[in-house]
Amino acid sequence: MIVRWVELAEGSALRLVVALVGGAVCWLGTTAPARAQCVDEALKQQLIGQRAYRSVVPRLFQKALRHELSPMAGWYAGDISDRAFIWGGAYTFNFTEDLGLEAGYFRTRQSFALLEAVERRQQGLVDIVQSDSNPIQFFVGHLIWTLAYGKVRWMGGAISRFDFNIAIGGGATVEPGAIGLTASGGFGMKFYLTQWLALRLDVRDYVREQKRVQLGVEQIVNDISAMGGASVFLPFTN
Repeated sequence: MIVRWVELAEGSALRLVVALVGGAVCWLGTTAPARAQCVDEALKQQLIGQRAYRSVVPRLFQKALRHELSPMAGWYAGDISDRAFIWGGAYTFNFTEDLGLEAGYFRTRQSFALLEAVERRQQGLVDIVQSDSNPIQFFVGHLIWTLAYGKVRWMGGAISRFDFNIAIGGGATVEPGAIGLTASGGFGMKFYLTQWLALRLDVRDYVREQKRVQLGVEQIVNDISAMGGASVFLPFTN
């Protein structure tokens, strides 16, 4: 073992001497600009010979050309209506690691607590609210663009991957007796737990026309939803 270490030390010293001698010869036999270039080349060869390259590590999670199924639920806040529970699901086909197409269906109920209280106090005076709560259904599609990837360590434990995306699209909103166009956009995050399972957080803004005949309301509203859920990727492996 000692002999081996001596041989390695002698080899390193010999290479250094050769590099220095080569640099000195170039320095003495050339002009000033050429000398500097010659010394740089000698040092470059010495550094390259001692440098250890790291291998490329493949992505632990890949979603290109994979299907994604996402059950979701959360809260829906209307522009002129009360907050309500919202639930549904989405299917996404990921063309690449950055782009995907999503089709979603979500359902909630629209209510007006203040107006219902007024109607209860004025029994039979004015029929303000058609029903206690009206169901609303959203049929939407989005282009999902993943902007960034990252890593996070939870409470000093294992490292998990996540990404941040934006969504833009639209669809239709179905209310009792009415169907209207809806523009939709927002952002979201996904935290990847395994090769086939991820946690998902989404915030969406639904821009649509809302009509309430009893109130004489007809205006453009911005309704917000914040939902969380899980994403299952098919096939189950990268």
